[in-house]
Amino acid sequence: MRITELCENIFSKAIEDYHKYDNVDTPIHNPYAKGSIEYLLYLKNWIDTVQWHLEDIIRDPEIVPETALKIKRRIDASNQERTDMVEYIDSYFLQKYSEIKPNPGAKINTESPAWAIDRLSILYLKIFHMEAEVNRTDTSKEHHDSCNSKLSILLEQKKDLSIAIEELIDDIERGDKYMKVYKQMKMYNDPSLNPILYKNAK
Repeated sequence: MRITELCENIFSKAIEDYHKYDNVDTPIHNPYAKGSIEYLLYLKNWIDTVQWHLEDIIRDPEIVPETALKIKRRIDASNQERTDMVEYIDSYFLQKYSEIKPNPGAKINTESPAWAIDRLSILYLKIFHMEAEVNRTDTSKEHHDSCNSKLSILLEQKKDLSIAIEELIDDIERGDKYMKVYKQMKMYNDPSLNPILYKNAK
């Protein structure tokens, strides 16, 4: 099975599983074997899905400041988890293609396979929620038509991105492109790199 077909199956399942309860505190029940690419993809999309809804909650104009701060801290932690998951998925690809010797003149891609998959995961969420808007019965025709138009664009974007991901994987398998992954050196969560944190620690 091609990687984007696997993503479609797993992302759709994760989103469906979350929306059975539609609660950011719902425990995850990952149905795949720990350490497998399926497990990583499900966990990645689950994190994205929960964060999507945290981003909705924090934009409530009636939210109390204490709750907003707690949600903001959860979003910060979620962003770190998202980055970690991308790196885990890239580690899977690095291991899978570790024996492939790049051809002379092989090029590096602007983003790694996992960062492209990260964008695909978010696209599945956008499509799910835009479809929900299209299917609402309590909105105006203008709202429906606008959302339907946006949905068409999102579906086209998903198709194009899926093709691009498969072409990237094919290029790596042929040795026409090679992977080079840089760890995301996020500074704001590191007590030794964030000035606010290390000044307060003195």
